[in-house]
Order: sequence, then structure tokens, then C-alpha cells
Amino acid sequence: MPTLTEHLIFLTDHRDRDHLELTLCKAVVDLLPIERVVVSRVLSEDGSRRWLEVASLDVRGGGKVVDPLRVDFEQLPLLEEHGDRLRALETNAEHTVAWAGEDGPRITYMPLFAPNPDEELGVLELHTDALVPADELHLVHQLRHVFRSMYQLLAYSDRDGLTGLLNRQALDDTFYKAVLDELGVKPTGLAQLQSTLEPQQERRHRVPPNYWLGTLRVDGFSKVSEQHGHLLAEEVLLLIARILGNTFRAYDRLYRLGGDQFAVLMHCPQDALVHAAFERLRANVEKFTFPQVENITISAGYTRVTPDDSPAAALERTEDAMEYGRQHGGNQIHHHAELVSRGIKPGQPRRGGVDLF
Repeated sequence: MPTLTEHLIFLTDHRDRDHLELTLCKAVVDLLPIERVVVSRVLSEDGSRRWLEVASLDVRGGGKVVDPLRVDFEQLPLLEEHGDRLRALETNAEHTVAWAGEDGPRITYMPLFAPNPDEELGVLELHTDALVPADELHLVHQLRHVFRSMYQLLAYSDRDGLTGLLNRQALDDTFYKAVLDELGVKPTGLAQLQSTLEPQQERRHRVPPNYWLGTLRVDGFSKVSEQHGHLLAEEVLLLIARILGNTFRAYDRLYRLGGDQFAVLMHCPQDALVHAAFERLRANVEKFTFPQVENITISAGYTRVTPDDSPAAALERTEDAMEYGRQHGGNQIHHHAELVSRGIKPGQPRRGGVDLF
């Protein structure tokens, strides 16, 4: 069984925030007499907040890992449905519920993150057969502190400095995980851990992967920068990022690739739903009043991610579809495969590069 030092190495050796919860669960179960550990996160969409159990593990090796990209938000429990978790969040303090006397089975709830409005919200649950000694709880607090530090460090490294959206490196990382999942292949280094946390009965009932990538740019953005200056152009990008966040689901991945180019990676079963999401974005941008600039439009293109894709190949298809719309008046959304089915060769000719300022 790995030692505390080895588990600390596992936690600090990650370059992927999505798997930190797995290593935290494994460390707690390996190092302490705990029956089950659960990490729950808070997702928000359209003013509604719900619980997502992103990782769980029990002492017998059973458990599950959930990809936030692939959840049905409406099926998740509301925050109020788990009052003890909510209490730990609201008080920012450890909270224990025992149901067979002071020495009997219990669940201890701990806030996963520090009380910071910029932090994500989550709860760590410890399911035990008896009272957890103070020294063992102290070890959990130490592991949680290392988890928080690594999470914050990785969050800083994969975010765009201006908008706070994810950056291109983060897109590459998430993209390859999505493609590997399409192929049924687990990334090296996570294979053994995930095989422990994800039993076969969980895998049989998973929704088939349907990943989509889309990119968008502001129509005539270079003119905005030339006419109104650098600072106002940055304000436009910040507002576009905010509209993106208000339009797409909390668990869709939003990126700024550079200049005025943004991207969205999402999991969705139907082309029509993907198109509707980008159409909502187009309409939301068109009706928004930007300071001084007033009206702005965007053009976007999207494509389904295939198992043999690379980020560059998928991005090229989205950019071809996007540029087709820009070359035909802008303020348009296009599916690359639909254009090809109509005999159109998007990207011929193509405009190169990204408008910078």
C-alpha cells in the first residue's frame, strides 16, 4: 500500500485538475480506516445549483468517476436535497452526522475549497464505522490542503490571463482525454487508478461519447481595435467571455485561443442541440449592447470530434466552417459536415491567422 509520502507525490505530480479528486480519494482510503470517501462538486446553470459526485471510492475498491462534460444537469440533485453537504459549505466548517450513537457509524462533511468567491465549491465526505480520531482527521486536513494548493496552481496555469477562460493548452489536454475515451483507452499513469475507481457495471451504463468542438470569432474585430483602441477591444473580449459563460452549460468547456478567437468543447447527443446552443450564443451577442461599440456579431463553426482526431485537425474544420460564414456576410453558424454534404468546400479560400491588437 502506498505511503503518505507516495500519495503526496501522486497529488503534486498531476498536470490535470480533473483527476486530482481521484488521487485525493485514493490517499484517504489507503491511509485511514475509512469505509467510503466521496468528493461532490457544485454545478450551476441558469440560476440553479446542483450536486455532482465527481469521484467516490470505498475500502473494497468499488467506486465511480464522473466526467462533468457528460452529465445530465437536470438529473442531478439540488443543493437543498443534501442538507448536510450544504451546511458544510454554508458554515465553511466540518460537520458530522452520526445515526447510531456517538461511537457508531457516521459521515463527516468537510468543505473541499477555501471560502473564496473565486473558488469552486465542493465537499469531501468521509463515511466511517466509528468516531474518527483527531490525529486521523488532521491527516485528512493536510491532504485537503495539498489538494487545494495543487488545484489552484493548475487552475492558474490553464487559464487565459485576460478573460479567465481556459487556454489552448487546456483544450489540448481535455481534447485528448475525450478522444481516448472514444477509443476506450485510458491515459498512461491513470489506467490503474481509474480501473480501481470505475467498475465495469458503471461503464456499461455510461452515455455513448458525443463530443463537439466549435470556434467563434468577432466579425470585424480588427476594426473595433483600430477605431476604439486596445482597452475597449479588451472590454469587448471580456463581455464576449461573459456571454459565453451565460449561454453554455456550466460543465461545457470554454476557451480563449488568442486574439478574438474562442472555442467550446461540449458533450451532446444531437447535432441539432449543438447548433441550437451556438445559435443562442449568436443571438445573445447580436442583441447585447456593447459600450461605445454598441452592436457586435460573431461567426462560428463546429464539428463532431472523431476518434482519430487531433486538436489541430478538429480546429481546422471548425475554422473552415467559421470562415465560410465570415466570408458570406458574418453573423452565421455553420456545421462543417453539413457544408460538405451540400458540396461546399469550406476554407477555400481561407483567411489565415487570428486578428490581434
